[in-house]
Amino acid sequence: MMFQTRRRIWGGSQMHWFILAYLVLLALPCMGFLPNFWSRVLTLSWDSHTHQYITEHAILNITMETVEGLKLSKKHPENHKETGLGRSFWRAVGEVVKSNVAMDFLSSTRSNPVYHFDSEQVNRSMVMLRQFWTQTILSVRVKEYQRARYSLGQLFHSLQDFYSHSNWVELGQRSIYLHLLQPEEPAIPVAERDTPTCMECFSLTCRNNLVSKMKSMHQDSQLLTTGYFSTVPSKPAGKCSHGGVLDSSRSMGAKGGINKDSTSPFFSPHHYLHKEAASLATEATLSVLRDLRDTVGHKTFLNLFSVKTVPALVFVMDTTGSMFEEITAARLRALSIIQTRANNPGQSGTFVLVPFHDPKVGPVYETDDPEEFMQHMENLMALGGGDEPEMCLSAIQLALTHSPPLSEIFVFTDASPKDAHLFDSVKALTLEKQSKVTFLLTEDPHYTTEGRGRSRRKRRRKRRSTEPLSPDRFSLYSLLSSLSGGMTIFTTNSDIQKVSTIVEDNTAADKVTLLHVESDLISSHSFRVDSSVKNVTLHVTGSLIECILTDPSEQSQSLLNEQGPLAETEPFEGLYRIWLLPPIQPGQWKLQAKSDGHLTFNVIGDSSVDFLYHFATVTNETHPGLARMEGSPVAGVPAFLVLAVTGLAPDEEVSFSHVTLLGANGESLRQVWLNSSSSSFSSSYSVEELVGWVDPVPRVPFCVRLTGRDRRGNRVERFSTEMVQPTHVQIQVLSVPHLVPGHSTMVTFDILNHGPERLLSLTADDDCGYLHKKGPYSFPVSERGSFSGQVDLHTPATAQAGATVTLTLTVRALNSQDSNYAVAYLTVVPPDPDVSPPSCSITRLQSSCPSPCNVSTWNVSLAVSDRGRSGLTAIQLQKGEGFLTLFHNAPLTEDDMGEAQSGFDQAQRNKTTSRGPHHHHHKTRLEKGDSPLNVSEWVLGSSQPLWVTYTSTCCSTQAELLVWDGSGNMKRCHLSSGQQIRQLQDRSGETSGSGQIRFTGVLWIMWGLVWSVLL
Repeated sequence: MMFQTRRRIWGGSQMHWFILAYLVLLALPCMGFLPNFWSRVLTLSWDSHTHQYITEHAILNITMETVEGLKLSKKHPENHKETGLGRSFWRAVGEVVKSNVAMDFLSSTRSNPVYHFDSEQVNRSMVMLRQFWTQTILSVRVKEYQRARYSLGQLFHSLQDFYSHSNWVELGQRSIYLHLLQPEEPAIPVAERDTPTCMECFSLTCRNNLVSKMKSMHQDSQLLTTGYFSTVPSKPAGKCSHGGVLDSSRSMGAKGGINKDSTSPFFSPHHYLHKEAASLATEATLSVLRDLRDTVGHKTFLNLFSVKTVPALVFVMDTTGSMFEEITAARLRALSIIQTRANNPGQSGTFVLVPFHDPKVGPVYETDDPEEFMQHMENLMALGGGDEPEMCLSAIQLALTHSPPLSEIFVFTDASPKDAHLFDSVKALTLEKQSKVTFLLTEDPHYTTEGRGRSRRKRRRKRRSTEPLSPDRFSLYSLLSSLSGGMTIFTTNSDIQKVSTIVEDNTAADKVTLLHVESDLISSHSFRVDSSVKNVTLHVTGSLIECILTDPSEQSQSLLNEQGPLAETEPFEGLYRIWLLPPIQPGQWKLQAKSDGHLTFNVIGDSSVDFLYHFATVTNETHPGLARMEGSPVAGVPAFLVLAVTGLAPDEEVSFSHVTLLGANGESLRQVWLNSSSSSFSSSYSVEELVGWVDPVPRVPFCVRLTGRDRRGNRVERFSTEMVQPTHVQIQVLSVPHLVPGHSTMVTFDILNHGPERLLSLTADDDCGYLHKKGPYSFPVSERGSFSGQVDLHTPATAQAGATVTLTLTVRALNSQDSNYAVAYLTVVPPDPDVSPPSCSITRLQSSCPSPCNVSTWNVSLAVSDRGRSGLTAIQLQKGEGFLTLFHNAPLTEDDMGEAQSGFDQAQRNKTTSRGPHHHHHKTRLEKGDSPLNVSEWVLGSSQPLWVTYTSTCCSTQAELLVWDGSGNMKRCHLSSGQQIRQLQDRSGETSGSGQIRFTGVLWIMWGLVWSVLL
């Protein structure tokens, strides 16, 4: 189902915003709650904390805290060289930031008060905030990390906006509002619709414009309010506005506003409280990340952010009867890679295997366990098959949806694609994930009939038809590898094992590209090696007649010779593998080649210094900033190019000055000068953000080469190998709703036509088959006009909660090469998710701590239960030097408590014994450092409590207990030797708890009787 609305795209007047903003940047370099770094330029508030700044710093801090914690917990620390957090980490952080700031740019979210805690929609915003948390946990649990980062970015945006858009700071609060994500924590009521909250303010800076209850320091009389923005919903008289020059409600009574988004009075009436709001927003973001880490585990948390990950090893394997040699080669290469990574702790990586033949594709084998992956490889059998072609693109599509971004995908086949209709969808996923696809083809592309072919190629594939085959039947493979930065290698069965060494070369850690170019016949190319680059390898596909390599001192060598002073060459059928001999001279190296056909040159080396990039445009609507351009950029119009240089260490003083946009044959199309947009972190995990003005974007495909100089003045160059495909049509997904089993869901989108009036075609595809209709749909769009539509998906009742559906939308101009794409990730969530965390009820406290502390103990007993429907699943002692004793049943006598004390005394005497949970016939003991204990078998019903006792010496007076339920909700139970007995889970509602429960054994008996009746 689709609907259409036509409107004109903005014209040349918006160009003045680009030019003005860029001139401001050149004049005043940027140093950073506005969306991103560019917002500081547009608002002239250089010291403002943006959503981007808060999010990046929080993720970096918690990640480093986690990494250091794991190092300290290891008896034998890793001895390999530290290379920072890795390019994949900064790509993952970028995805969270992208999702965060998009809330201010997308038409479906930028004006919706629920997403921004505006217009006193606090309760609805809290519900949505908790839904984002649930979606994040569900996605992480099933290893759908990319979708988890998307929902986490949304959560961060709304959470951070609360402190800027509400009166929380003005109420004198100096700690975060726990009730936002923890419903059991105390709540402050929201002002009713007819309750005035603000007084008139007639200046840019609004001081003391809140009524008394909105800034009262007394908890009993405090009320929450948030500012109204624009005209929807309508602002009642006497209510606060968001305020600022972009808010049309600021002139309605009460005039003024209360937002603390920036330090600029033009945009933020309460700009003088910006730092306080930003500090609380940062602390809230840190708190969510710590809760997330403790909920999913430290290692999973690092996997979520792709910390120090090596490229995923992804094999797409044709398993028809002619593929015996190829399967054997893939097995041997996988084994070699696994053995190499085994020598580097923490570098096993992700492994994905997708077998295919006609008509079966899959199943997908995805694992982090090298041994399990090798078992899947050993189980592959080259059987059956038949007619060419095969379902290759379907298999690549599965590989893309199950592999992380920046993956290297290797396709082994000898057949052309039968499913060419999927090419646009596969192309979209490849570009969106910035993955490379390389084809290893044991087939002669010139073979056209059953009776022809090169004699040295052994034909094994049987055909049902003797019709001639097209000589360009592999052209889609070549096109996909070219645009992704991969390679297409035509080789033989006898050479496939040696050719497959390219897999090992490209999947090693910290590989960077120094040159990637395609050419025909006669060509000359150059690449630069800087002092940070080691182990340089060249791959050349095709057939060379002549190839001369020249080093920076003008010494030359023919690469057709296997041995020489500069390099060694391994010539195979279809591939030349060349590696430079050490010591490698820094400077410019040259290649001169002659061929009778098509060549691809790829030069890679070892270095941590690399970069990421995206295109962006200025937006100046609800929140000014740079909005990331989805899909391909628009040809012939200006745009910003934003780069993140990763892997720079403090001792690597590299200054990057410009990028060069290079055409398909390596020719220079445009040079773009760069300026810094952020201050660097003073650590070895730094990233430098740069921005350049592309005027205009070229009309032909191009790749990006980054150029700079090190501290000795030597040039440094890096290539991004994917080919950017400029276009005159755009498509943007406006809403990414969650999917509910048994229900239908609508995804809306906009298509913008930057070309003449013409007929466009839309095709939709998803990897689970949930779409009602895939298209193609055809529709006319006027010159510089637009089209709005929707696609419908139906989620079956059997869909697994947490599963991600990958939706790709491709728009194409009929009778033209113009096309573009959008990719959306949709999460399946339960219809009524459990968002209530467990609770901890203290039932007994025994504390007598005279001096000296080491001769006395204190203990506290708790009943731990689940407030929701999921049931308790795990418990862990996070902090504290004592021991936690878990009982199957309520300890009804003082003898049980004495046994727990006795266990503590015995443990103190046996500190040198082995660590881990200590199991007895009716109880289990935990200490700090033990992994979370699975207690789901202990409490068979969701309403049954778990009985625990914590015992410690008086030298350690604090402890923290973590409890999880089946939905991933977590409760932190804080214990102290000096605290009073109270109900921890209901501090917001009941005030009688602390002084009334003074009984010891009696109370345990009452608890036992109550639960015995209920159960």
